[in-house]
Amino acid sequence: MADYEMVIGLEVHVELDTRSKIFCACPTSFAAEPNTQCCPVCMGLPGSLPVLNRRVVELAVSAGLATNCEIARFSRLDRKHYFYPDLPKAYQISQFDLPLCAHGFVQTGEKRVGITRIHIEEDAGKLVHTPSGETLIDFNRCGVPLIEIVSEPDMRSAREAREYLSALRAILVAAGVSQCRMEEGSMRCDVNISVRFPGQELGVRTEIKNLNSFANVERAIEAEYARQSAVLRAGGTVEQETRRFDPESGQTFPMRRKENADDYRYFPDPDLPPLALSEAWIEARRAALGELPDARRERLESAYGFEAREASALAAAPTLCARFEAAWQRTPSRGALKRLVVSRLARDPEDIAPAAEALASLAEMLAAGTLSAGGAAKALEAHLESGESAQAAVKRLNLAQISGREALLPIAQAVLAENGALAASYRAGRVNALKGLMGAVMAKTHGRAEPRMAEALLRELLGQACPREPD
Repeated sequence: MADYEMVIGLEVHVELDTRSKIFCACPTSFAAEPNTQCCPVCMGLPGSLPVLNRRVVELAVSAGLATNCEIARFSRLDRKHYFYPDLPKAYQISQFDLPLCAHGFVQTGEKRVGITRIHIEEDAGKLVHTPSGETLIDFNRCGVPLIEIVSEPDMRSAREAREYLSALRAILVAAGVSQCRMEEGSMRCDVNISVRFPGQELGVRTEIKNLNSFANVERAIEAEYARQSAVLRAGGTVEQETRRFDPESGQTFPMRRKENADDYRYFPDPDLPPLALSEAWIEARRAALGELPDARRERLESAYGFEAREASALAAAPTLCARFEAAWQRTPSRGALKRLVVSRLARDPEDIAPAAEALASLAEMLAAGTLSAGGAAKALEAHLESGESAQAAVKRLNLAQISGREALLPIAQAVLAENGALAASYRAGRVNALKGLMGAVMAKTHGRAEPRMAEALLRELLGQACPREPD
């Protein structure tokens, strides 16, 4: 029997990088004390009136331009009605049939994923479930400005969905739209998925709500694909419903039946005027866009000689990229600098960047052989945690590499004396024994021995330059 094909579309909610909420002056800072960032407007108290935050429109248009969308010259805000404890007005101000942005795309390698629409809306509050079974409500998040980015159902695998999310996140961060910190909830994803045989009509879709990591998006898609496929193979029918993903069990579970637009009773918000944007205003937003990841990646490849994968990773970390370019101007040890930055990205792809001075200083120590790659990584972490200079971190943590012959010779002699069996094995022609001796040198020096000098000394003391394994 042929495998079913999965059809995936994503709805991504992104908190905009504003200092105040969408319709009032309350702050948007993360992790404030519960219910301390609220006012009559975001609590929906009678008589309070919303006023649209201009910065929200600017950032939403920037998101649309960065994702190749058409920007609506005329749009409006609508009320979306539903009852839930974290929505004090019993409606959400959003956009329905006249969104701000539409008909765009995001390119991920050879794959182009269409963007159906981007619209602005307000966030709801947050429910907190206690161990004793109570449910508390924190209204701080009410009125935090969001954009919802709705993709076309163009993705056919969990990997394609993750690649799209990664590319979208890099674009939004580069454009200054959002920090997109999934661990703080400033980027959340809903997955719409159906299955079918290739070439057939779309199947019944389910929606998996509020996925907060790329890994969980992949796992939820795979789990729901397996569930729907099993239902159909057993002769059943897939219900149109909203589901949740449980990371511990790796399964999806039903939450409620899937609503349609009619269920929300959309109508234009009478308290907010329509949005009318001029061509000149839109072009000013386009001119204000920073360098986007695709252009930055191409420049990193051509100007600095990065491999395509390395350039893509660095392009997605704009702060680290800027610090790298500043360090490039400060040091002649540019090969070592590139290796240091690539290593940093491999260890932590988040855009948390050391100072340019620290990068340049560590690159010079690497090039001079006075610091190992592992030592440089430890020094960078210490610099980021404490703010101390790279040189101070190297000194405090005793990370400087032991590279001189006079310093390494007695260590090599001691290792050979303590590991007579390995030394005899090497002299008998077993080349791999040298790895064990090198490991002993590294253990004795806490990883600080310069590898090439240490190996050369071991070979010299063993009296064999390059033995061969016996036939």
